[in-house]
Amino acid sequence: CENGALMDSFGIFLQGLLGVVAFSTLMLKRFREPKHERRPWRIWFLDTSKQAIGMLFIHFANVYLSDLTEEDPCSLYLINFLLDATLGMLLIYIGIRAVSSIVEWQQWESLRFGEYG
Repeated sequence: CENGALMDSFGIFLQGLLGVVAFSTLMLKRFREPKHERRPWRIWFLDTSKQAIGMLFIHFANVYLSDLTEEDPCSLYLINFLLDATLGMLLIYIGIRAVSSIVEWQQWESLRFGEYG
């Protein structure tokens, strides 16, 4: 993997293919849920769009950062992705737990996670 490999035609094709696979997995997961537990389309879209926007931001930031190096950009992308998927998720989990505790303590009903009214 040399410089520019992530943004050449094969790299873009592969990224698009992986994006389609990720979205298809979310759709398959939704249809595999029991009908009585399945969220309405609007709620499902709100949940998945937050995930998609976050992942797109991280993905393009990693692509940009990996192209700044003279070394192997694919390895740098993988390292950035793994750090985000491990330490980043741990930090997000801790942050959500902290905010949820404050929301419960203050009894702010409109700020509960997963409640869309």
